[in-house]
Amino acid sequence: MNAARPDHPSPTAPAAAPPVPVAQRTPAALQLGTGLLGLALLLVLAGLAAGSEGWSLRWAQDWDLIAAIRAPRTLGALLTGCLLGLAGAIAQGLFRNPLADPYLLGSAAGAGLGVVLVLAAGGALGHYIGLATAGWLLRLGLVGAAFAGAVAGVALTLALARGAGRPLVLLLAGVVVGILLASVSELVTLISPDALRGKQIFMLGTTSFLGWASCAVLVAVLAVALPLAWRFARALDALVLGEASASSLGLQLPRVRLLMVALMALATGTAVAQAGLVAFVGLVAPHLVRRLVVVTHGPLLLLSAAAGGVLLLAADVAARSVIAPQELPVGVLTAVLGGVYLLVLLRQRQVP
Repeated sequence: MNAARPDHPSPTAPAAAPPVPVAQRTPAALQLGTGLLGLALLLVLAGLAAGSEGWSLRWAQDWDLIAAIRAPRTLGALLTGCLLGLAGAIAQGLFRNPLADPYLLGSAAGAGLGVVLVLAAGGALGHYIGLATAGWLLRLGLVGAAFAGAVAGVALTLALARGAGRPLVLLLAGVVVGILLASVSELVTLISPDALRGKQIFMLGTTSFLGWASCAVLVAVLAVALPLAWRFARALDALVLGEASASSLGLQLPRVRLLMVALMALATGTAVAQAGLVAFVGLVAPHLVRRLVVVTHGPLLLLSAAAGGVLLLAADVAARSVIAPQELPVGVLTAVLGGVYLLVLLRQRQVP
């Protein structure tokens, strides 16, 4: 909604990147990017110091613990937040709605169903192959099941909506698929109560299981999704002008929407598979950026990814520290903070 109408469209611009002017790097945007980078570095240091027994700056003595647990968890939380912030910015630009979030198209319900199915299967197999072997299969399969379930949920939404050409139909299909898959998940937990506890941990969101392998996957997906999103950011700018204006600029709307939905599903599915359902980060991060600076979607995507990483890493450090040595589920903390933010925002808009 922040894009300006172009005065002189370029006839040579490719269809995937219509001639909507790229936002100039304003001093405010540069300052915000620099501030987010500095805040991320401070939070990384805090994450390395935050342990199960409180904060410790004896990094030389704790180096083995830092290298094995704190460092990958801190980096993983940052990368997961970046993916959620990026996916949220794509969703809000694609549907032209500041309240859109990455879980709209059935990815959350699909991931939850995948996890429940694996947990139920692991509980059943434990009686035949031994609990140790079943536990190993569970650790191996939960991440893959969550990712496959998230992607399957989005694919089912696209199939029900017959493509991504009609945003309203796509949103309604996402709601229907989300309700359907959540109902199937509840039915599975009734049949296999052993899966309920694992499902609760997944639904609350946690960064406790992030390791170096998780960081490698998150880095790889971010390295693919972020440049592609930047490449088609001007298409999101064109969509701000309306369907007719975007089509007149040579933008192939169904193809671009399908690509953006695929990127959103890839980023969301990867983040959910690694950290569970972390609420509100994908919604709040781009919303905060738009309140602070006025930019088009190219810088908005980058800043939203950075803001999402900072938000989730801050929540992770707080979750480890508030009631140490016990730990809060990071998804619960982000939900509380995100809900408070939206309530404050709503209150501000109601004041004349």
